[in-house]
Amino acid sequence: MATYKEIHGIKVQYRDSDATAIEGDVWYNSSTGKLRMYASLGSWASSNAMNTARGRAVGSAGIQTAGLAMGGNDGSKRGFTETYDGSSWTEVADMSAKGRNATGFGTSTAALAVGGYDLAGAGAGTAVDTTEEWNGTGWTAGGDLASGVRTYQGGAGTQTAGLMIAGNPQPNTQVESYDGSSWTEIADVNTGRGSLSGIGIQTAALAIGGQTNAIVESWNGTAWTEVGDLSESKNEASTSGTSTAGLVYGGGAPDTATVNTESWDGTSWTEVANLATARVAGYGSPAGTSSLALMAGGGTGSQGESGYTGITEEWEVAASVETVAFD
Repeated sequence: MATYKEIHGIKVQYRDSDATAIEGDVWYNSSTGKLRMYASLGSWASSNAMNTARGRAVGSAGIQTAGLAMGGNDGSKRGFTETYDGSSWTEVADMSAKGRNATGFGTSTAALAVGGYDLAGAGAGTAVDTTEEWNGTGWTAGGDLASGVRTYQGGAGTQTAGLMIAGNPQPNTQVESYDGSSWTEIADVNTGRGSLSGIGIQTAALAIGGQTNAIVESWNGTAWTEVGDLSESKNEASTSGTSTAGLVYGGGAPDTATVNTESWDGTSWTEVANLATARVAGYGSPAGTSSLALMAGGGTGSQGESGYTGITEEWEVAASVETVAFD
């Protein structure tokens, strides 16, 4: 077994007080006789609710202090959009067509809403292949998907360099790339599925979970490779972060609202602190990074079909000094 010095290049520090250190540092505190380490622990905390409770949201974009929530369902189909400033939500311009179950990504001032269902008709509405672009003030039409209608798909990237991954109708392996005006089909994922999630950028992304599976695939800009699985199957889980530092939370397992949160370090997943409110989180609106994330809305019933909520929770990773326990 490798020693601490062989791993880190230095010996365990010997101090008479706790250090102001970086994450992972280990030292012996001679005044307390304890081995100590500097660790990061994440937790969810409540914030102000959305103005309109909703499930089956179209999607979201942005960061924890500048978020965007698009569309959804509050008992009927909606194109409403709200922005988050780190404290409260404000209603802004509605989308022209999207009602629910599209995918959104980008920033709070430059985002995309792609595919999903439009607002016309009863029930689920009509699946579409359209793209809408948000400029911080209003929505305009973008390029249509190359492969036709798509719902329940994964997304990643920015408004001018986006990625659409698999989705319904199942089993769908198609992946498309967006250049700011048009979509082009590129290399397929290995496992076709709907109800999956995505994080990352156009050239470095993850395709996460999906209909009754825990599969995760990594994209390097050229090809997809299967990597470490989630701890449980995830339908429409919410995601934040990048392909090397990600966070997945809520979602169906396989069809019941959950509170489970998992962190990705580029190699494996680790279960961390749970959401306070169980929900099929893919029906809500996530945003942010692996250390500062945002989750709003969602459905608390089976498949997110009931108990629509506007509850907002913020994820934060805070550093603390911990005593190393020897079991």
